[in-house]
Amino acid sequence: MSLVSLDPLDLAALLCSRVCHDVISPVGAIVNGLEVLDDEKDEEMRQFAVDLIKRSATTASARLQFCRLAFGAAGSAGAAIDTGDAEKVVRGLMEDDKTKITWNVPRVLMPKNKVKLVLNLCLIAQAAVPRGGEIIVTIIGEDGASMHVDAKGPNAKLAHHVPALLAGTPENGSVDAHGIQPFYAGLVARESGMSVGVDIAPDHVTIAARAT
Repeated sequence: MSLVSLDPLDLAALLCSRVCHDVISPVGAIVNGLEVLDDEKDEEMRQFAVDLIKRSATTASARLQFCRLAFGAAGSAGAAIDTGDAEKVVRGLMEDDKTKITWNVPRVLMPKNKVKLVLNLCLIAQAAVPRGGEIIVTIIGEDGASMHVDAKGPNAKLAHHVPALLAGTPENGSVDAHGIQPFYAGLVARESGMSVGVDIAPDHVTIAARAT
């Protein structure tokens, strides 16, 4: 099957939809919390609202910082990104009491598309372990010639349509807002001269990218 090509305006619109989807929930919770503070006199409820606002603001900030590196320009053309910044946004978004992040990546300035790629592979890995587990990020070589992200956890699995989206050959030859993120990851990989493959075992999913 030949590669699917999206119109640049369609690609931009679908990516914007993805980012909005990620931030609308915590922003909505902040609005709800502020409404409670306006209307509620009970001190216990007011404290609950304040806690909700704080948690939701932290979540919204983490998602926006991650999206800025994973989808945004993050510097001028040809710019490099500190892999330490990538680690920070991954931990900020994904690490919690259910999910552990193991980061086996050298602290270097790496071409921005390589960093975008590993961040997008992390998103796919996170979706593979909805009940939590461990996400292990490994990059070999300072130039990022080989990278893989392992997702380990109870019933870890990859949505059936993800491999085709990564390969740029989605089912029915079309991409919607639900599939744009893995499709975009495949685009970034090919732009970086890399191919992406997946390996699925019981409770273990690996998404790997290697130079072609």
